[in-house]
Amino acid sequence: MSHNEVKTSLDPKTIETVKATVPVLAEHGEAITKRFYQLLFQNHPELKNIFNQTNQKRGRQPRALANTVYAAAQHIDQLEVIEPVIIQVAHKHRSLNIKPEQYPIVGENLLFAIKDTLGDQATDDIMSAWEKAYKVIAEVFIKVEQEMYHEVSHQTGGWTGFRNFKVTRKVQESDVITSFYLKPEDHGLLPAFNPGQYITVKAEIPGEPYTHLRQYSLSDAPGQDHFRISVKREDSVGHPEGVVSNFLHKQVEEGDVLPVSAPGGDFHLDTENDKPLVLISGGVGQTPIHSMLKTVVKKQPNRPVYYIHAATNDDVHALKQEVQHIAAESSQVKTFTCYSQPNKGDQSDYVGYITLDWLKECIPSSDCEIYFCGPEGFMKHLKSVLYELNVPSQQIHYEFFGPHVDL
Repeated sequence: MSHNEVKTSLDPKTIETVKATVPVLAEHGEAITKRFYQLLFQNHPELKNIFNQTNQKRGRQPRALANTVYAAAQHIDQLEVIEPVIIQVAHKHRSLNIKPEQYPIVGENLLFAIKDTLGDQATDDIMSAWEKAYKVIAEVFIKVEQEMYHEVSHQTGGWTGFRNFKVTRKVQESDVITSFYLKPEDHGLLPAFNPGQYITVKAEIPGEPYTHLRQYSLSDAPGQDHFRISVKREDSVGHPEGVVSNFLHKQVEEGDVLPVSAPGGDFHLDTENDKPLVLISGGVGQTPIHSMLKTVVKKQPNRPVYYIHAATNDDVHALKQEVQHIAAESSQVKTFTCYSQPNKGDQSDYVGYITLDWLKECIPSSDCEIYFCGPEGFMKHLKSVLYELNVPSQQIHYEFFGPHVDL
Protein backbone atom coordinates (compact mmCIF):
# COMPACT_ATOMS: atom_id res chain seq x y z
CA MET A 1 0.00 0.00 0.00
CA SER A 2 2.20 2.81 -1.24
CA HIS A 3 1.69 6.55 -1.13
CA ASN A 4 2.07 6.82 -4.92
CA GLU A 5 -0.52 4.14 -5.63
CA VAL A 6 -3.14 6.01 -3.59
CA LYS A 7 -2.21 9.47 -4.84
CA THR A 8 -2.25 8.67 -8.57
CA SER A 9 -5.69 7.06 -8.35
CA LEU A 10 -7.32 10.28 -7.08
CA ASP A 11 -7.05 13.71 -8.68
CA PRO A 12 -6.04 16.71 -6.50
CA LYS A 13 -9.56 18.23 -6.62
CA THR A 14 -11.12 15.01 -5.30
CA ILE A 15 -8.54 14.80 -2.50
CA GLU A 16 -9.14 18.44 -1.57
CA THR A 17 -12.93 17.98 -1.57
CA VAL A 18 -12.86 14.84 0.57
CA LYS A 19 -10.42 16.34 3.09
CA ALA A 20 -12.58 19.47 3.28
CA THR A 21 -15.51 17.32 4.45
CA VAL A 22 -13.62 16.07 7.53
CA PRO A 23 -15.17 18.71 9.87
CA VAL A 24 -18.62 17.80 8.56
CA LEU A 25 -17.94 14.13 9.17
CA ALA A 26 -16.71 14.94 12.67
CA GLU A 27 -20.03 16.63 13.35
CA HIS A 28 -22.36 14.16 11.61
CA GLY A 29 -20.29 10.95 11.48
CA GLU A 30 -22.43 8.83 13.78
CA ALA A 31 -25.73 10.10 12.36
CA ILE A 32 -24.50 9.17 8.87
CA THR A 33 -23.42 5.69 9.89
CA LYS A 34 -26.60 4.99 11.88
CA ARG A 35 -28.59 5.92 8.78
CA PHE A 36 -26.22 3.77 6.72
CA TYR A 37 -26.96 0.67 8.79
CA GLN A 38 -30.73 1.33 8.62
CA LEU A 39 -30.51 1.49 4.83
CA LEU A 40 -28.12 -1.45 4.55
CA PHE A 41 -30.31 -3.84 6.53
CA GLN A 42 -33.47 -2.56 4.86
CA ASN A 43 -32.02 -3.15 1.37
CA HIS A 44 -29.94 -6.24 2.22
CA PRO A 45 -31.42 -7.99 5.27
CA GLU A 46 -29.21 -11.01 4.54
CA LEU A 47 -26.26 -8.97 5.87
CA LYS A 48 -27.78 -9.28 9.36
CA ASN A 49 -26.15 -12.73 9.22
CA ILE A 50 -22.76 -10.99 9.41
CA PHE A 51 -23.10 -7.81 11.47
CA ASN A 52 -23.27 -8.00 15.27
CA GLN A 53 -26.83 -6.90 16.06
CA THR A 54 -26.08 -6.44 19.79
CA ASN A 55 -23.35 -3.92 18.92
CA GLN A 56 -25.86 -2.24 16.60
CA LYS A 57 -28.29 -1.80 19.49
CA ARG A 58 -25.56 -0.48 21.78
CA GLY A 59 -24.43 2.00 19.11
CA ARG A 60 -20.88 0.62 19.11
CA GLN A 61 -20.85 -0.50 15.46
CA PRO A 62 -21.93 2.91 14.03
CA ARG A 63 -19.36 4.63 16.26
CA ALA A 64 -16.60 2.30 15.07
CA LEU A 65 -17.48 2.79 11.40
CA ALA A 66 -17.68 6.56 11.90
CA ASN A 67 -14.14 6.52 13.35
CA THR A 68 -12.79 4.52 10.40
CA VAL A 69 -14.51 6.68 7.78
CA TYR A 70 -13.30 9.82 9.55
CA ALA A 71 -9.70 8.55 9.59
CA ALA A 72 -9.85 7.55 5.91
CA ALA A 73 -11.18 10.98 4.93
CA GLN A 74 -8.48 12.73 6.93
CA HIS A 75 -5.71 10.71 5.26
CA ILE A 76 -7.21 10.03 1.84
CA ASP A 77 -3.97 11.07 0.12
CA GLN A 78 -1.84 9.03 2.57
CA LEU A 79 -3.83 5.92 3.52
CA GLU A 80 -0.60 4.27 4.64
CA VAL A 81 -0.81 6.54 7.72
CA ILE A 82 -3.83 4.53 8.92
CA GLU A 83 -2.36 1.17 7.92
CA PRO A 84 -2.60 -0.21 11.51
CA VAL A 85 -6.37 0.47 11.48
CA ILE A 86 -6.72 -1.06 8.00
CA ILE A 87 -4.82 -4.20 9.09
CA GLN A 88 -6.91 -4.52 12.26
CA VAL A 89 -10.23 -4.18 10.40
CA ALA A 90 -9.04 -6.47 7.58
CA HIS A 91 -8.28 -9.21 10.12
CA LYS A 92 -11.84 -8.91 11.44
CA HIS A 93 -13.26 -8.96 7.90
CA ARG A 94 -11.24 -12.06 6.97
CA SER A 95 -12.40 -13.78 10.16
CA LEU A 96 -16.03 -12.90 9.31
CA ASN A 97 -15.57 -14.11 5.71
CA ILE A 98 -16.32 -10.69 4.14
CA LYS A 99 -16.22 -10.91 0.33
CA PRO A 100 -15.06 -8.32 -2.29
CA GLU A 101 -18.58 -8.21 -3.82
CA GLN A 102 -19.97 -6.86 -0.53
CA TYR A 103 -17.95 -3.63 -0.77
CA PRO A 104 -20.03 -2.03 -3.56
CA ILE A 105 -23.19 -2.75 -1.52
CA VAL A 106 -21.68 -0.97 1.50
CA GLY A 107 -20.50 1.92 -0.72
CA GLU A 108 -23.87 2.48 -2.33
CA ASN A 109 -25.69 2.62 1.01
CA LEU A 110 -23.00 4.72 2.70
CA LEU A 111 -23.12 7.34 -0.07
CA PHE A 112 -26.90 7.42 0.11
CA ALA A 113 -26.71 7.87 3.89
CA ILE A 114 -24.27 10.79 3.50
CA LYS A 115 -26.61 12.47 1.01
CA ASP A 116 -29.66 11.71 3.14
CA THR A 117 -28.13 13.02 6.38
CA LEU A 118 -26.33 16.10 5.05
CA GLY A 119 -29.07 17.18 2.65
CA ASP A 120 -28.12 20.36 0.75
CA GLN A 121 -24.61 20.31 2.23
CA ALA A 122 -23.90 17.17 0.19
CA THR A 123 -23.39 18.86 -3.20
CA ASP A 124 -22.84 16.92 -6.43
CA ASP A 125 -19.10 17.71 -6.22
CA ILE A 126 -18.87 16.30 -2.69
CA MET A 127 -20.83 13.16 -3.59
CA SER A 128 -18.73 12.58 -6.71
CA ALA A 129 -15.51 12.98 -4.70
CA TRP A 130 -16.74 10.60 -2.02
CA GLU A 131 -17.74 7.99 -4.59
CA LYS A 132 -14.19 8.03 -6.01
CA ALA A 133 -12.65 8.03 -2.54
CA TYR A 134 -14.75 5.09 -1.37
CA LYS A 135 -13.61 3.02 -4.36
CA VAL A 136 -9.97 3.68 -3.45
CA ILE A 137 -10.55 2.79 0.22
CA ALA A 138 -12.46 -0.38 -0.76
CA GLU A 139 -9.68 -1.46 -3.14
CA VAL A 140 -7.12 -1.14 -0.35
CA PHE A 141 -9.21 -3.28 2.05
CA ILE A 142 -9.97 -5.89 -0.63
CA LYS A 143 -6.27 -6.23 -1.53
CA VAL A 144 -5.15 -6.61 2.10
CA GLU A 145 -7.95 -9.10 2.83
CA GLN A 146 -7.21 -11.20 -0.27
CA GLU A 147 -3.61 -11.54 0.90
CA MET A 148 -4.89 -12.68 4.31
CA TYR A 149 -7.26 -15.25 2.74
CA HIS A 150 -4.37 -16.60 0.67
CA GLU A 151 -2.05 -16.81 3.68
CA VAL A 152 -4.55 -18.56 5.97
CA SER A 153 -5.60 -21.09 3.32
CA HIS A 154 -1.98 -22.05 2.54
CA GLN A 155 -0.74 -22.57 6.09
CA THR A 156 -0.63 -26.10 7.56
CA GLY A 157 -4.07 -26.91 8.97
CA GLY A 158 -5.47 -23.61 7.69
CA TRP A 159 -8.80 -22.97 5.97
CA THR A 160 -11.04 -20.19 4.73
CA GLY A 161 -14.71 -19.76 5.59
CA PHE A 162 -16.03 -21.90 8.42
CA ARG A 163 -14.96 -25.36 9.61
CA ASN A 164 -17.00 -27.50 12.00
CA PHE A 165 -15.57 -28.00 15.49
CA LYS A 166 -16.92 -30.28 18.19
CA VAL A 167 -17.19 -29.06 21.79
CA THR A 168 -15.16 -31.70 23.62
CA ARG A 169 -15.20 -30.02 27.05
CA LYS A 170 -17.28 -27.30 28.68
CA VAL A 171 -15.80 -25.94 31.93
CA GLN A 172 -17.29 -23.30 34.22
CA GLU A 173 -14.40 -20.99 35.18
CA SER A 174 -16.31 -18.46 37.32
CA ASP A 175 -19.87 -17.26 37.95
CA VAL A 176 -19.89 -15.56 34.53
CA ILE A 177 -17.13 -17.18 32.40
CA THR A 178 -17.20 -20.66 30.83
CA SER A 179 -14.49 -22.29 28.70
CA PHE A 180 -15.22 -24.33 25.58
CA TYR A 181 -12.61 -26.78 24.24
CA LEU A 182 -13.00 -27.24 20.49
CA LYS A 183 -11.60 -29.95 18.19
CA PRO A 184 -12.07 -30.17 14.39
CA GLU A 185 -14.90 -32.52 13.46
CA ASP A 186 -12.79 -33.70 10.48
CA HIS A 187 -9.94 -34.71 12.87
CA GLY A 188 -7.55 -32.66 10.70
CA LEU A 189 -4.61 -30.56 11.80
CA LEU A 190 -4.96 -27.21 13.57
CA PRO A 191 -3.02 -24.20 12.28
CA ALA A 192 -0.48 -22.39 14.40
CA PHE A 193 -1.70 -19.06 15.76
CA ASN A 194 -0.17 -16.13 17.61
CA PRO A 195 -1.07 -15.82 21.31
CA GLY A 196 -3.65 -13.02 21.55
CA GLN A 197 -5.51 -13.90 18.34
CA TYR A 198 -9.20 -14.81 18.06
CA ILE A 199 -11.58 -17.04 16.12
CA THR A 200 -15.09 -16.31 14.85
CA VAL A 201 -17.85 -18.63 16.02
CA LYS A 202 -20.96 -18.92 13.86
CA ALA A 203 -24.02 -19.46 16.07
CA GLU A 204 -27.18 -20.85 14.50
CA ILE A 205 -29.63 -20.31 17.33
CA PRO A 206 -33.09 -21.96 17.33
CA GLY A 207 -35.80 -19.32 16.86
CA GLU A 208 -33.37 -16.65 15.61
CA PRO A 209 -34.02 -15.49 12.00
CA TYR A 210 -30.32 -14.85 11.29
CA THR A 211 -27.03 -16.51 12.12
CA HIS A 212 -24.81 -14.67 14.59
CA LEU A 213 -21.04 -14.29 14.22
CA ARG A 214 -18.92 -13.53 17.28
CA GLN A 215 -15.18 -13.23 17.72
CA TYR A 216 -13.64 -14.80 20.81
CA SER A 217 -9.99 -14.72 21.84
CA LEU A 218 -8.21 -18.05 22.11
CA SER A 219 -7.44 -18.50 25.81
CA ASP A 220 -4.96 -21.37 25.55
CA ALA A 221 -1.43 -21.48 24.12
CA PRO A 222 -0.84 -22.47 20.48
CA GLY A 223 0.38 -25.98 19.70
CA GLN A 224 -2.43 -27.90 21.48
CA ASP A 225 -4.75 -30.44 19.84
CA HIS A 226 -7.67 -28.09 20.54
CA PHE A 227 -8.74 -24.47 20.53
CA ARG A 228 -10.13 -23.00 23.74
CA ILE A 229 -12.35 -19.96 24.14
CA SER A 230 -13.45 -18.62 27.53
CA VAL A 231 -16.70 -16.72 27.15
CA LYS A 232 -18.32 -14.24 29.53
CA ARG A 233 -22.10 -14.47 29.74
CA GLU A 234 -23.36 -10.96 28.95
CA ASP A 235 -26.52 -10.38 30.98
CA SER A 236 -29.10 -7.72 30.19
CA VAL A 237 -28.20 -5.17 32.86
CA GLY A 238 -28.55 -1.72 31.32
CA HIS A 239 -27.86 -2.94 27.79
CA PRO A 240 -29.06 -5.65 25.36
CA GLU A 241 -28.37 -9.23 26.42
CA GLY A 242 -25.50 -11.04 24.72
CA VAL A 243 -27.42 -13.35 22.38
CA VAL A 244 -24.47 -15.60 21.52
CA SER A 245 -22.80 -15.69 24.95
CA ASN A 246 -26.11 -16.78 26.52
CA PHE A 247 -26.62 -19.38 23.78
CA LEU A 248 -23.16 -20.82 24.45
CA HIS A 249 -23.60 -20.84 28.22
CA LYS A 250 -27.16 -22.14 28.35
CA GLN A 251 -27.68 -24.27 25.23
CA VAL A 252 -24.37 -25.52 23.85
CA GLU A 253 -23.17 -28.75 25.47
CA GLU A 254 -20.27 -31.16 25.07
CA GLY A 255 -20.65 -33.03 21.77
CA ASP A 256 -22.33 -30.11 19.97
CA VAL A 257 -20.80 -28.71 16.78
CA LEU A 258 -19.89 -25.05 16.14
CA PRO A 259 -18.68 -23.61 12.79
CA VAL A 260 -15.44 -21.70 13.38
CA SER A 261 -13.14 -19.47 11.31
CA ALA A 262 -9.34 -19.76 11.28
CA PRO A 263 -7.49 -17.66 13.91
CA GLY A 264 -6.78 -14.01 13.10
CA GLY A 265 -6.07 -10.64 14.65
CA ASP A 266 -3.19 -8.19 14.90
CA PHE A 267 -2.98 -8.08 18.72
CA HIS A 268 -0.47 -10.75 19.66
CA LEU A 269 2.65 -11.33 21.70
CA ASP A 270 6.07 -10.65 20.17
CA THR A 271 8.22 -13.54 21.42
CA GLU A 272 11.33 -12.14 19.70
CA ASN A 273 11.41 -9.26 22.20
CA ASP A 274 13.06 -10.06 25.53
CA LYS A 275 12.26 -6.91 27.52
CA PRO A 276 10.40 -7.58 30.79
CA LEU A 277 6.81 -8.43 29.91
CA VAL A 278 3.83 -6.88 31.70
CA LEU A 279 0.46 -8.52 31.06
CA ILE A 280 -2.56 -6.61 32.42
CA SER A 281 -6.19 -7.67 32.08
CA GLY A 282 -9.58 -6.57 33.31
CA GLY A 283 -12.43 -9.09 33.53
CA VAL A 284 -12.78 -11.34 30.48
CA GLY A 285 -10.05 -9.28 28.81
CA GLN A 286 -7.77 -11.87 30.42
CA THR A 287 -8.47 -14.39 27.61
CA PRO A 288 -5.87 -13.17 25.03
CA ILE A 289 -3.54 -12.19 27.91
CA HIS A 290 -3.80 -15.70 29.35
CA SER A 291 -2.76 -17.22 26.00
CA MET A 292 0.27 -14.90 26.04
CA LEU A 293 1.18 -15.98 29.58
CA LYS A 294 1.00 -19.70 28.72
CA THR A 295 3.11 -19.09 25.60
CA VAL A 296 5.87 -16.96 27.11
CA VAL A 297 6.71 -19.48 29.84
CA LYS A 298 7.20 -22.13 27.12
CA LYS A 299 9.01 -20.03 24.53
CA GLN A 300 10.95 -17.54 26.67
CA PRO A 301 11.63 -19.23 30.03
CA ASN A 302 14.12 -16.53 31.05
CA ARG A 303 11.96 -13.49 30.30
CA PRO A 304 10.60 -11.73 33.43
CA VAL A 305 6.79 -11.68 33.40
CA TYR A 306 4.47 -9.54 35.56
CA TYR A 307 0.86 -10.76 35.31
CA ILE A 308 -1.74 -8.35 36.73
CA HIS A 309 -5.44 -9.17 36.70
CA ALA A 310 -8.27 -6.86 37.79
CA ALA A 311 -11.74 -8.24 38.57
CA THR A 312 -14.76 -7.24 40.63
CA ASN A 313 -14.21 -10.07 43.13
CA ASP A 314 -13.29 -13.73 43.50
CA ASP A 315 -16.70 -14.95 42.20
CA VAL A 316 -15.98 -13.61 38.70
CA HIS A 317 -12.21 -14.24 38.66
CA ALA A 318 -11.73 -16.95 36.01
CA LEU A 319 -8.67 -19.17 35.31
CA LYS A 320 -7.27 -18.27 38.73
CA GLN A 321 -5.97 -21.77 39.54
CA GLU A 322 -4.30 -22.04 36.13
CA VAL A 323 -2.39 -18.81 36.70
CA GLN A 324 -1.39 -19.85 40.23
CA HIS A 325 -0.10 -23.16 38.87
CA ILE A 326 1.93 -21.43 36.13
CA ALA A 327 3.45 -19.02 38.67
CA ALA A 328 4.31 -21.88 41.04
CA GLU A 329 6.04 -23.79 38.23
CA SER A 330 7.77 -20.77 36.61
CA SER A 331 10.00 -18.56 38.75
CA GLN A 332 10.02 -15.95 35.94
CA VAL A 333 6.31 -15.13 36.62
CA LYS A 334 5.08 -12.77 39.31
CA THR A 335 1.28 -12.43 39.66
CA PHE A 336 -0.88 -9.69 41.18
CA THR A 337 -4.65 -9.39 41.60
CA CYS A 338 -6.76 -6.28 42.05
CA TYR A 339 -10.41 -6.52 43.18
CA SER A 340 -12.64 -3.45 42.90
CA GLN A 341 -15.46 -4.81 45.13
CA PRO A 342 -14.13 -7.83 47.05
CA ASN A 343 -16.43 -10.12 48.98
CA LYS A 344 -15.73 -10.77 52.63
CA GLY A 345 -12.83 -13.21 52.76
CA ASP A 346 -11.56 -12.56 49.19
CA GLN A 347 -7.78 -12.46 48.94
CA SER A 348 -6.25 -9.91 46.55
CA ASP A 349 -3.08 -7.83 46.38
CA TYR A 350 -4.93 -4.55 46.00
CA VAL A 351 -8.46 -3.22 46.50
CA GLY A 352 -9.92 -0.58 44.18
CA TYR A 353 -8.80 0.37 40.68
CA ILE A 354 -5.24 0.12 39.39
CA THR A 355 -3.29 3.23 40.38
CA LEU A 356 0.08 4.59 39.30
CA ASP A 357 1.58 4.04 42.75
CA TRP A 358 0.42 0.42 42.96
CA LEU A 359 1.59 -0.32 39.40
CA LYS A 360 5.03 1.04 40.31
CA GLU A 361 5.12 -1.46 43.18
CA CYS A 362 4.27 -4.34 40.81
CA ILE A 363 6.67 -3.72 37.93
CA PRO A 364 10.41 -2.96 38.07
CA SER A 365 10.62 -0.04 35.61
CA SER A 366 8.90 1.64 32.68
CA ASP A 367 11.33 -0.05 30.26
CA CYS A 368 9.08 -3.01 29.56
CA GLU A 369 6.63 -4.31 26.98
CA ILE A 370 3.01 -3.95 28.14
CA TYR A 371 0.01 -5.80 26.74
CA PHE A 372 -3.43 -5.06 28.14
CA CYS A 373 -7.06 -5.85 27.41
CA GLY A 374 -10.40 -5.34 29.14
CA PRO A 375 -13.64 -3.33 29.18
CA GLU A 376 -13.62 0.15 27.64
CA GLY A 377 -13.60 2.06 30.96
CA PHE A 378 -10.77 -0.10 32.31
CA MET A 379 -8.74 0.42 29.12
CA LYS A 380 -9.09 4.21 29.16
CA HIS A 381 -8.17 4.42 32.83
CA LEU A 382 -5.18 2.12 32.41
CA LYS A 383 -3.85 3.95 29.38
CA SER A 384 -3.83 7.21 31.33
CA VAL A 385 -1.96 5.47 34.19
CA LEU A 386 0.61 4.05 31.73
CA TYR A 387 1.04 7.53 30.24
CA GLU A 388 1.98 8.81 33.71
CA LEU A 389 4.37 5.88 34.09
CA ASN A 390 6.22 7.19 31.00
CA VAL A 391 6.19 3.87 29.13
CA PRO A 392 7.14 4.60 25.47
CA SER A 393 4.00 4.38 23.32
CA GLN A 394 5.62 1.83 20.96
CA GLN A 395 5.98 -0.52 23.96
CA ILE A 396 2.26 -0.41 24.79
CA HIS A 397 -0.05 -2.88 23.01
CA TYR A 398 -3.79 -3.26 23.55
CA GLU A 399 -6.99 -4.59 22.05
CA PHE A 400 -10.67 -3.81 22.38
CA PHE A 401 -13.29 -6.51 22.40
CA GLY A 402 -15.86 -5.47 19.79
CA PRO A 403 -15.65 -2.47 17.46
CA HIS A 404 -12.57 -0.30 17.91
CA VAL A 405 -12.95 3.01 19.72
CA ASP A 406 -10.17 5.49 20.41
CA LEU A 407 -8.64 5.46 23.89
